[in-house]
Order: sequence, then structure tokens, then C-alpha cells
Amino acid sequence: MRILVQKFGGTSVANLECMLKVREKVSAALDKGYKLVVVLSAMSGETNRLIDMAQKWSPRPDPAEMDVLLATGEQTSVALFSMLLKDKGIKARSLLGYQIPIQTDKSFGKARILDIDTDRLEQMLSRFDVLVAAGFQGCDCEQRITTLGRGGSDTSAVALAAALKAEMCEIYTDVDGVYTTDPNICSRARKIPKIAYDEMLEMASMGAKVLQIRSVEFAKKYNVPIHVRSTFSDEPGTLVIQEDETMESAMVSGIAYDKDQARITLVDVYDEPGIAARVFEPIAAANIVVDMIVQNPSREGRTDMTFTVPKSSLEDTLAIIEKIKTDIGARDILADPNVAKVSVIGVGMRNHSGVAAIAFSALKNENINIMIISTSEIKISCLIEEKYTELAVRTLHEAFGLDK
Repeated sequence: MRILVQKFGGTSVANLECMLKVREKVSAALDKGYKLVVVLSAMSGETNRLIDMAQKWSPRPDPAEMDVLLATGEQTSVALFSMLLKDKGIKARSLLGYQIPIQTDKSFGKARILDIDTDRLEQMLSRFDVLVAAGFQGCDCEQRITTLGRGGSDTSAVALAAALKAEMCEIYTDVDGVYTTDPNICSRARKIPKIAYDEMLEMASMGAKVLQIRSVEFAKKYNVPIHVRSTFSDEPGTLVIQEDETMESAMVSGIAYDKDQARITLVDVYDEPGIAARVFEPIAAANIVVDMIVQNPSREGRTDMTFTVPKSSLEDTLAIIEKIKTDIGARDILADPNVAKVSVIGVGMRNHSGVAAIAFSALKNENINIMIISTSEIKISCLIEEKYTELAVRTLHEAFGLDK
């Protein structure tokens, strides 16, 4: 049995006209001899509408009931699309997360997939040509509906492809692939024909909204090839696959940026063992993600410590730091929400020298100051003033010849 998983996002199922285009994609795959699992998101704007409704009913909606509410968005999509398929004589049926079932933990609103009943799916595929599965949702061990967080339909699709050992997971969206940078701020951005899982992970972590980061983690772990492409075009998109030698020939693959950053500096904290733990343990306990960290050289038993958190977590982080300010000896706490992170990404960085020098020189020539630098094997990130984000992206894109 040749199995293909196709996922269509909210803009792809926004209305009847869009769903008819989706049906064309499904019909074309059926003509090639595939059995299909089609994973759908809620219609564009529907999840936000449901969130707004919940907040009118309750100032702090119960997370479990919130999942029950939000799951109705995908339920509507799969029911309507299944009707379209059946009207064309295609043997299809809709499936909700709990009907498969996609087993998750109990983290309502951000559940993680634990198991998928592949035997049941395979039995249904022997009876139907297309299974239309609701993305974004599953159920816990008590059969309560759970959701996987924003962008969770990507994760649903890749997880189903992994469980069924599908030939490919096609992610259809309103863009035609992954670009060397955001084409909205750099008109010379180019579509990347293929990109390694690690590169895509770095770009997703930097805020590139083409794929949800957890879906890429799943794909890498289970070696699921992903084809990112447009619902509204037949052009090939971007393949997300295992790294190969051709990928290493390019020094850099892309430039990413993240404006959801805030910088915090703890002035004159004690420079002694355990201080960093005292700072970051309560922050971690509050489920706040810390990104870049730098500590200045010691001076008379004191040091400055700077780190970044998401802007949405700034106030909560400052409240935590205020409680331990005396304990860590901080003379002052400085906060700056007007920062952004730009990153140079590429598996080729492992085999090419001078990447940092090119990046820093390019930013210097535009008088863009770098506040913090962090690196990994395939990424160099710089924290800069937010107002220079677009200039920095375009400058780095040109410096590494990504527009050629």
C-alpha cells in the first residue's frame, strides 16, 4: 500500500473555492495510486474567533474546556471536505483525533503526542481511499480532547506519516516553499529547493512560520521527508530531508530573524558558584524559555548577567527576578523589549571558515551594533536593536550571496 499524507493549512481550506482546489490535489494523488491521509486545519480565522468567544465567556477559560472548544474548528473542516470528496464518488471518511486515536499527554493547549493506533488506521485505509483527519488534536488517557498548540496540524501530519511509514508528507500552505529569508522584507529572497532538517529546525526556532518546530523534530527523528508547497500552484516547493553532501557546498542557506525578544540585564550580581542556577531555576519553573545568555568578566566578586526571553514573558520574568534580587546581590535590573535576533544558518558552516567574520563585517558597515552573540554548529545569532532588523536581514542576505 502506497501511502501519502497531505496537510492543508487554514488559508487552504478558508472557503468552498479553496476546498475545491484542495480536492483537485487529492484527486491527482489518487490518480497516482496512493492511499491518502489528508490532515486539515481549521478554516482561516476560525481559531481566533473561538478564542475571542471563550474570552467573552470567561476571563480565564479552563484549559481542558478550551481544547474542547478549539477542536471544533478542525471538526468543521474535515466534515465539509469529506462531503466534497463523497460528492465526487471518492471513498472517504472524516476522523477526529480521539477516533484514530492520537494519544497525547494531559498538557491541555500544548499536548505532546505519545502514540498513534496505526493498526486501526491501516484497517480503515483498506476500506477507504482517503481518510480526512482533523489536525491539531488528540486525546489523553481519559479520552479528554487535547490540542497540540499553534501550528499543531503540521505535527499531526508528520506524526501520522511517521506512524504509517508514508512515502512523503506534503505540507500545503499559501507560500510555495521555504525561502532564503522572508520575501516580505527582502525582495531578492530565493526559494530553496531542498533543506536539511537541522537547518529547518533552526529557521523554525527563529520564527520562520512555514513549519512548526515540533513537526520538524518529528520528521528528523523518524526520517519523514516533507515537501512544503503551495495549494494554489503546481510548482514544486521545498524538500525538507536528511542532510547530504550537496547541502554542505553552500556556506550559508538562509537568514532568519525573530522580533519576539526582550533583553534583561542583572547588574552587579554575586560572581560565585550557584548564582546562575538561582537565577534560571525559578524562570524555568515558570515555563519561560531563556534564549541567549552572556556573563561579563568578574570584577571584585561581581558581574553583570544578560539574557533574552520572549517579549510576552518579560513582565513575568521581571517579577521573578525582583523576588530574588537581594539573594543574588543584583544592584539593578535593566530591561529592553526593543531588540531582535538575526541569524545566519547553514549546515555548510561546518566546513567553511570565515562565516562569522563576513557577518560581523557586513553589520559593521551598516553601523549596526551587536549586543549579544550566540553560536551553534550551524548558526550564528546576533542580538541587535529591533529598528535595524530589516536592514540587517537584507545586508546579511546580500553579504552571503543568497540573492544569486
